[in-house]
Amino acid sequence: MQVYKEQKQIKAELESFRDEHLSIGFVPTMGALHEGHLALVKEALNQNDKVVVSIFVNPTQFNNAIDLEKYPRTLQDDVALLQTLGEDRVVVYAPTVEDIYGGHIESQQFDFDGLEQEMEGKFRPGHFNGVGTVVKRLFEIVAPHKAYFGKKDFQQLAIIKRLVHKYDIPVQIIGCKIQREPNGLAMSSRNARLTSEQKKAASFIYQTLTTAKAQFVTKSADEVTKWVEQQFSAHEFFELEYFNIADQDTLKPIQRKTRQKSYRAFIAVYADDIRLIDNIGLN
Repeated sequence: MQVYKEQKQIKAELESFRDEHLSIGFVPTMGALHEGHLALVKEALNQNDKVVVSIFVNPTQFNNAIDLEKYPRTLQDDVALLQTLGEDRVVVYAPTVEDIYGGHIESQQFDFDGLEQEMEGKFRPGHFNGVGTVVKRLFEIVAPHKAYFGKKDFQQLAIIKRLVHKYDIPVQIIGCKIQREPNGLAMSSRNARLTSEQKKAASFIYQTLTTAKAQFVTKSADEVTKWVEQQFSAHEFFELEYFNIADQDTLKPIQRKTRQKSYRAFIAVYADDIRLIDNIGLN
C-alpha cells in the first residue's frame, strides 16, 4: 500500500487519478484505526474509484497537552488494517507536522456561526479552530470529491459542513452512522486506553442515552437531564462532564419541545483521564 508523507507526493498521485477521471473519496483520521474508521473507508470505497486516508495527529486541536502526548500513534498497524480492504484503491497520506504547518503550528481563527460555542467548544477552548485549520488544509491538499466523517463527533461534522459552505470548498460531506462495540460503547481510538473493567462498564453510557431517549417522549429536557446527572453522580468508573439536549441544526440547548424540530442528546464523560463522547437522536 502506498504511503505518502509529503504533500507534493500525494498531489502528484492524485493528479494522475484526476487525469483518468477517477472520483476521489477522503477519510481524514488521527490514526489508531479501528472498525469504526474502516466503516468510513468502506463507505468511501462504495461511492468512489479511489480513497485517500490521512493519518495525522493534529496538535492544534488538543487543548490538553497530556491528551496529545498520550494519543496513540500506530502507523504500521493502521496501514496493515487498511490493507485488509485491498491495496489497489486506497492511498495513505501520513504527513509530518512540518508538512502540514510549515513550521508555524497555530490555528486559523474561524466563525462557525455559534456552532463552535456549544458543548465541546465550552470544554475544549480552541478545539474547533484547530479542527477547522487542519481539515481546510487537508481539503486543499487532497481536493476530494467526497469526504466522510462519523456521527460520533456530531458537532465536528456540523462544523465541517459549515466550513465547506463558508469557504465554498467543492467537496460533498458525508456523515456516517456511529459504529459501536458489542456492548454499545461508541468506537473510538481512545477506547484502547481503557482497562478491560472500564470498557465493560462503559456499556452504561449508551444504556443511559437510550433510556434518556425513551424518557424524552413524555418528559421535559430538564427532567431527563437531571435523571442522567443522577445516574452518573456516584458511578464507580465514570465522571459526567456534560449532558446536553440540543436542537440538531443549531446545537443550542432546547428551550421548549416542538414537533417541527429535531433534537439530539450529547454526552461527555471521563474514565480517569480518558475522555469519551457519544450522542443519540431523540426524535
